[in-house]
Amino acid sequence: MPPVPAQQPVNVKLLLIGNASVGKSSLLLRFSDEQWLPEDEASATIGVDFRVHKMEVNGRRVKLSIWDTAGQERFRTITSSYYRGAQGVIVVYDVTSRETFDSLTRWYAELDTYISTPVVKILVGNKVDKEYSRQVSTAEGEAYAKKMDSLFVESSAKTAVGVEETFRELVKKILETPEMWDTNVGGVHRTDGGRGGMPGGVQVVGVHETANDHQGCSC
Repeated sequence: MPPVPAQQPVNVKLLLIGNASVGKSSLLLRFSDEQWLPEDEASATIGVDFRVHKMEVNGRRVKLSIWDTAGQERFRTITSSYYRGAQGVIVVYDVTSRETFDSLTRWYAELDTYISTPVVKILVGNKVDKEYSRQVSTAEGEAYAKKMDSLFVESSAKTAVGVEETFRELVKKILETPEMWDTNVGGVHRTDGGRGGMPGGVQVVGVHETANDHQGCSC
């Protein structure tokens, strides 16, 4: 187990990436607020959104800093800096869209480009509630996840299927990976304490411990 004092909450930075409209923000909203917005009411993420969520995994208190990035190409230069310090990455595609699955190669290449420290990845095939429109099989998703050394879950932000499992399995794997907590991984000194660095080297320190933890920001 990682050498983090049991009496202190473990701070973990997670990142959501994937094409626009695959349901990244919907997954986060379902997980953090147990809510779901119909697609015609949901708006595209502009740049980056941020939420804090607390949970308990294997008897350990965990404080998640979750960064939801925009999928549109015009925001890539903005969101790339948010990879810094991430310990877990959720790569999302839409099981009803072959195009979003084919784009995974680009997203994983971006991960390799921007993250130099150990990171746990989970591939999520979202929108399984639309089974009648499926274009990507479960077997294809599982095979690709295995190829990219990623965990794998299929989910539906609408019905909540697989949502809790996505975050719980990712955090569990992070806690079970000692190199995540090494203060000098790969020659890079980590000072984020698990919170993850923000652009400009500013660290997420002293995030509110109130109910406001669940509110998004206008990042």
